[in-house]
Amino acid sequence: MEDTANAFIETFTLDGADTGSLTGLTFGVKDLYDVAGRAAGCGNPEWKRTHPEATAHAPAVAALLDAGGRLVGMTHTDELAYSLMGVNAHYGTPRNAADPRRVPGGSSSGSAAAVAAGLVDFALGSDTGGSVRLPASFCGISGIRTSFGAISLEGAMPFTHSFDTVGWFARDAVTMDRVAQAYGLGQGRAIRQLLLPVDIWASASAETIAALTPALSRLESHLGPARPIRLCRRDLAAWRETFRICQASEIWDVHGDWVSRNTPDFGPGIRQRFDIAAQIDPDAAAAAQAEKSRIARHIRATVPPDCALVLPTSPDPAPFLSDPESALDGFRMAAFEMLCVAGLSGLPQLSVPVGRVDEGPVGLSVIGAAGQDRALVALAAALEDAP
Repeated sequence: MEDTANAFIETFTLDGADTGSLTGLTFGVKDLYDVAGRAAGCGNPEWKRTHPEATAHAPAVAALLDAGGRLVGMTHTDELAYSLMGVNAHYGTPRNAADPRRVPGGSSSGSAAAVAAGLVDFALGSDTGGSVRLPASFCGISGIRTSFGAISLEGAMPFTHSFDTVGWFARDAVTMDRVAQAYGLGQGRAIRQLLLPVDIWASASAETIAALTPALSRLESHLGPARPIRLCRRDLAAWRETFRICQASEIWDVHGDWVSRNTPDFGPGIRQRFDIAAQIDPDAAAAAQAEKSRIARHIRATVPPDCALVLPTSPDPAPFLSDPESALDGFRMAAFEMLCVAGLSGLPQLSVPVGRVDEGPVGLSVIGAAGQDRALVALAAALEDAP
């Protein structure tokens, strides 16, 4: 395989079982999962130097091999998964095959880039704050953040305590579902009603809304008109701030000792984020966690098993590679107002490619009740089949 997208940090071949739902398919794995005989680098040379080789595959990797998939390499990630753009100061930026002028998104940058470039049939990522959903939208492919706790993250670099999830990318709904089968996810209940969170739609640009509307109409032709709701009782910026404080405080709790001991050479933006995380006041973190629990109860009550929220994945297409760090930070803040919903609630979210703005892909998302992961994939299949 020629890595035309700088998607892989290392290529090799591990054959899977002779039979299974993934027989005949190739895949890549984000470089924060254990693969026996190698040390995950997690996007940072110092991390790789200070951690031992794995003695066994992470369960999330083993399940894919057991289902017949063939692993062809480890894919790039942002440093310690602490970014949404896919720009890595040590290893470069994977190429966004859908629009090479733009960033691929992160932190599952290499996995998204590999799928978008057709180098693999699917790729394993992880999603804490949007690390599968945003690259999927940016690169014009499908990507799912699974229900919190649905798939084991043993043998994967922990990032937070209450947000980390397994996710993956593919170019079509059939492949997405074959991976879901490999993980033993149930069919779930049929989704019969779409909920349209008007406050989230209002956060997207007019151009993005126009690009998503035809796909929304196709879904409505399948399920009936979406019911408009206001999801956030206050404002989305308040939810985003709750998410930011909870995530940052958990990240420092997980990684603070290692960062302090090793003083790694982080790239632009990464060091600043860790510095901010280190300064989160414990009382503020506790208050944010209490608010997170309240928000989660509200969102989960709003989305029963036979309903799904339908919303833009991102406010706009991917930023350009030439955009300054200040512009990227502004984009992150806007994107988190959409992405934080699934993170705060622990619900599954699937992004599917449906349109373009200035040649850059934009994705439409559906968020379902906990355990409705495959039901969301079934919605994506219906969207692909709709005229």
